[in-house]
Formats: sequence, structure tokens, C-alpha cells
Amino acid sequence: MDLGCLRLSFVATLATFLFFHDFCACQKAPKYSFMRNATAAKPVSYYEYIVIGGGTAGCPLAATLSQNASVLLLERGDSPYGNPNITNSGSFSAELADLSPTSPSQRFISEDGVISNRARVLGGGTCINAGFYTRAEPYYAREAGWDGRLVNESYQWVEKKVVFRPPMQRWQSALRDGLVEVGVLPYNGFTYDHLYGTKIGGTIIDQNNQRHTAADLLEYANPSGLTVLLHASVHKILFRNKGKARPVAHGVVFRDATGAEHIAYLRNGPKNEIIVSAGALGSPQLLMLSGVGPAEHLKAHNITVVLDQPLVGQGMSDNPMNAIFVPSPVPVEVSLLQVVGITQFGSYIEGASGVNFAGGSPSPRPYRGGFIFEKIVGPVSTGHLELRTRNPNDNPSVTFNYFKEPEDLQRCVQGISTIEKIIESKSFSKFKYDNMSVETLLNMTASMPLNLLPKHSNASTSLEQFCRDTVMTIWHYHGGCQVGKVVDHDYKVLGVDALRVVDGSTFYYSPGTNPQATVMMLGRYMGVRILRERLASNNSK
Repeated sequence: MDLGCLRLSFVATLATFLFFHDFCACQKAPKYSFMRNATAAKPVSYYEYIVIGGGTAGCPLAATLSQNASVLLLERGDSPYGNPNITNSGSFSAELADLSPTSPSQRFISEDGVISNRARVLGGGTCINAGFYTRAEPYYAREAGWDGRLVNESYQWVEKKVVFRPPMQRWQSALRDGLVEVGVLPYNGFTYDHLYGTKIGGTIIDQNNQRHTAADLLEYANPSGLTVLLHASVHKILFRNKGKARPVAHGVVFRDATGAEHIAYLRNGPKNEIIVSAGALGSPQLLMLSGVGPAEHLKAHNITVVLDQPLVGQGMSDNPMNAIFVPSPVPVEVSLLQVVGITQFGSYIEGASGVNFAGGSPSPRPYRGGFIFEKIVGPVSTGHLELRTRNPNDNPSVTFNYFKEPEDLQRCVQGISTIEKIIESKSFSKFKYDNMSVETLLNMTASMPLNLLPKHSNASTSLEQFCRDTVMTIWHYHGGCQVGKVVDHDYKVLGVDALRVVDGSTFYYSPGTNPQATVMMLGRYMGVRILRERLASNNSK
């Protein structure tokens, strides 16, 4: 056993698993007649709805609205179809190394020192995530004030198009059995529902190893009602103030890949709107760039203040993830997230296995092993987001304050303790070397350059220190435009008219064990709600 080789490969292995493995093999691109490069856009155009961000929420939202209105969907990235870095499972590591301005994954580093990524591609995070699909907790919808029937219908609308049952092979089965053996009960079998205990969840990767994404939900669209522009970077939302009691959004300025400027306006009509779905970083960033945000911060960047809204960019959270790497004495399958243990103490436990990788490029040695990780519910700790520059293509500055609140740290400790028990369980025994203690595994994991934080020698003896030293992201960050603070319960931006935000930036905590199901659902849900409002308005005339 060459532990040096294992150490070298761990970081690339971990990130590769969660982000890039098992993408489909040459997924055939749908023939979307409504999709084109922004360079083909007119200098000035008019629509009933303008959706900014063709991601996890934006695609289902635009597809739904197009059924009864003219819709423009602006996406800053490219199409996922035909991109071998996304569709070809043999090229999954290329996105990690691709730091180009057109990469589907844009890297950023939080002020906490944790390396992360944000999507820059049609389909958003569903193109670069681990694929796990599970619904939110039952009480999540009630607390959000959502209509339960429409929520279920919206989940089903998503599931019919992009969700599948994963295959369960040996390593994932051992993880499942280990969770049950150590008491993460009951065993709930295969289900999309959020239930305490251990379960098999859904996946957006089908039986042919083909990834499906939120971009596939555009197949539901009315082609005559939708225009999708790629490489369309929105720089500013335009507001009218003259003769109005408060600012009214009425257009957007965007630039194509050549830098040429275009303006899209809302057509005249009381129900026409601009909807921002640019994600937890992009949505608060764009509001600030458009003059909606903390006045002093905007003035410092020479941005004209449209509305002094100090809560834009506040409440930023990211669910911290910590893993233990477990080398295997026997070959393991390549598997992504398929099983989850939903504990009573507020930690979710998942795992992934088997890849041939070292230092970001294919390893000449066969790789055997996997990792088991925990991520905490919530979290309770929050931070904030600020502008660095006035360029929307630049990353803003974001601080998540991982483990600032003791409750978050305690949940991590309990999660890691449970993982230790799983590793030592009879069910998982064939995938662990007998002569490698849990302490050895902790030390090996803690020695990896997982983040930019300083290391401590007591990480294997203090689980609190281990959690702090090895914290990573699982890309479930949220907040910045929260309901009741920046938007109301209909996701309308407070203090202005004709503007909504519909995406994960509105969340106080991440829904379910993995949020993509609920974010896609929310896009469909709000699309239906908005069209119902439009129909009611038309009928009342």
C-alpha cells in the first residue's frame, strides 16, 4: 500500500467524485430552435418576461412561463450539450483544471479559505454536481408558505424528465448496510422523500450513464414563446423612477461574447416582470450592480443607488462538508452519491467510491478506495457577500463563517463519529484494510491540502479540530436575497416593482440533503403561480 500515492490523489479524487464523475457519454443535444448565441440578438428587443440565469431554477421557470407569454432567458455560459468536459465521463477531470473564462465551472475562494465553484453553463449546477436527487423535508414547504399540492405536482414534473433510480453495487451497498448497522434507522429503501434513517435516493444520471440536467426541462417549453441566449452576461437591471411611487424594473443591459451591448425591455403590461435566477452568488451581486443594496457599499463602487437595501448579500450560508478517505483492499465500483443517512442529530452521511486519478490527471496506478462524508443541516452560521468590482463576470467576495456557531461544529463532530463507526462496522469491513486504524485515516485525510486553512497536529485526536481543519464545500451555498428580508413570500423584491428573485439565494437553509430537487421544483412552481396571476389579471379586465 503506497500511502504517498493515496495522499497525492485524495484531493483530486474527492472533488472529482462530487463534481465531475459519471457524466453522460456524448449526450445528444436537443434541437432547441429557440436557443442561440447572444451575438445573434438584436440591439434592442421586447418581451413579457426576462429571466436572468439559465440554471437550476431559471430553466424550469422559463419553460413554464413560455406556455402563455413571450420569454427571454439569458445565460452567461454555453450549452451543456456536446461539451466533452460535461458529457464524456472520461473527461470529467478537465473542468477542475479549466480556469478559462468559458469554463462551465467558475472557481472562487471564500474569505474563509475554502475553495469552491459556481456554475457557468445552461442548466447551472445540475451540470457539475454529483447528481443526487431528493426532496425537501415535509415541513420545509409549510414554513415557506408553499401550496402543498402544487409543490408535489412540480416535483413530479421535474422527475418525469430528469430523475432515475441509481444502480446499487457493492461499495454503495456496504455503505447503506453500515449506516443501518450503526443505528441510522429505519431503512427506508428507495425514495425521493426526506425521511429520518437510511435510504437510496434518486439521481439525474440514467442507466446508460447519461447525465440529465435542468437544461433538459426546456423540452417542456413552447418554442414560439421562448428565446434562450447563450454567452449573454447581464450587467445591469434598468429602473424607471419618473412619475412612479417607487422604482420599476423595465429592462436589462447585457453583453455578448464580443462585448457588444444589447438591451432587452419589458413590453408594456402590468404583469410583465424581470426575474433574477442567477444563483446565490449571482443574484445578490446583480442586484447590487443594478443599484439595489447597501447604499454606502454601492457608493464606494460608484454605483448609483436605486434603493438602499442593506440586507442584500446578508445571510450567506454554506453547508460545511468533512470527509474521511478509506483505501480499499479490493476493487470498488465507480459510484456517485446514491445512499444517504439522515440522522436525528442534524448530519447527513453519504459516500462515493472508485476512481483512477492522481493530481488532476489520470493515474498510471489502479485506484481503489472511496470516501464517506458528512454535511450538516442548516447551517446556523451565516456570513455575507460584497462586491469586489463592477464587472458581473468577476466573483464577489463571500464569507460563510463555517462553524462560527457551536451547534454546527457539534453536528460535524457527531457526523464524523458516526462515520468512524461505519468504517469499523462488519458491513463495511471488506472495503477497509485491517491494519489501518481510524486514527490513521483521520491523519491521512487531515494532511491533505483540502483548503487554504492552517493545519494543526491534533486534528486526529480532536474531532472539533478535524472539522475545522478539513472543512470543504459541497456546493450547497445559499442566501443573500432571503424571503422576508430582500423578497416577499411571492419572491418579489421589496421596495421595487416588476422584479423577482427565484433561486437558492432566497433560502434561509438548504432544503433536504441535496437542494437541486427543490430548486428545480421552485422554478416550475413559481412559473405556474406567475402564470395563474397573469390569467386572473386578464380575466378581470
